[in-house]
Amino acid sequence: MEAGECHVEAVDQAFARDFCRDMIARTRELESQSAGRMRVVTDLRELESAMREAVLAVAVHFEGAEAIDRDLEVLPEFYEAGLRSLGLVWSRPNVFGHGVPFVFPSTPDTGPGLTDAGKELIRACNRMGILVDLAHLNERGFWDAAKVSDKPLVVSHSAVHALAATSRNLTDRQLDAIGESGGLVGVTFCVTDIRSDGRNDKDTPVDRITAHMDYIAERIGIDHVAFGSDFDGATIPNEIGDVTGLPKVIAALRVRGYDTAALRKVAFENWLRVLGSCWLS
Repeated sequence: MEAGECHVEAVDQAFARDFCRDMIARTRELESQSAGRMRVVTDLRELESAMREAVLAVAVHFEGAEAIDRDLEVLPEFYEAGLRSLGLVWSRPNVFGHGVPFVFPSTPDTGPGLTDAGKELIRACNRMGILVDLAHLNERGFWDAAKVSDKPLVVSHSAVHALAATSRNLTDRQLDAIGESGGLVGVTFCVTDIRSDGRNDKDTPVDRITAHMDYIAERIGIDHVAFGSDFDGATIPNEIGDVTGLPKVIAALRVRGYDTAALRKVAFENWLRVLGSCWLS
């Protein structure tokens, strides 16, 4: 959307729980049918092994914790099923916190912070070895998470508010906190989050992505920025299209002066470091 506001209603927990159970079962079925070409990974050793063997590594992630009950009774079940990355919210409220509505222009300060259940969910994820993803979380919830979590702050797909003033993007103070925690921002390819005018325009050039990556790298360091993409959930620039267009982003970064060491960091090494900090060995 180019401007305005969109509110999304909360999702029933039982429905979300059963849906996620089914999605994990389907993922495991794909794994079994892949003849070894796909592997669900649950720790850093398995992930690095899959990379060495050129096997597609899949980490189970929920974008929003709607499937988790307030008392966290189902969380161990999902962990045993492979859950290793959990977004607290999508852009809607749940029992743990408040996601930002899709608004342009807007700050990310769009509502109250985390609930007590949300704070306990973070503590439980820290103990169990589940990465906590702060993407889609509003600003007050972000600062609550920063106080509660003893792990690096991670935002899997977002961009820079100073360059694109949408509610989904991160302020300079948030970026600083992420860097200080040893965390990571995965820069989204979503055109409405990288354009200064917020337009949903597929002709958006790749240099809008690299401008956000540059900003983060210059502000908090190259170790704290990576690809965030969002291929399956957003409008992606035509120039990229899908995952096969990633080399075009790499090429654009090379033009900006990124050497091989820097490119390795933003492409995968920074993610490996953060996952290693959050997952159990």
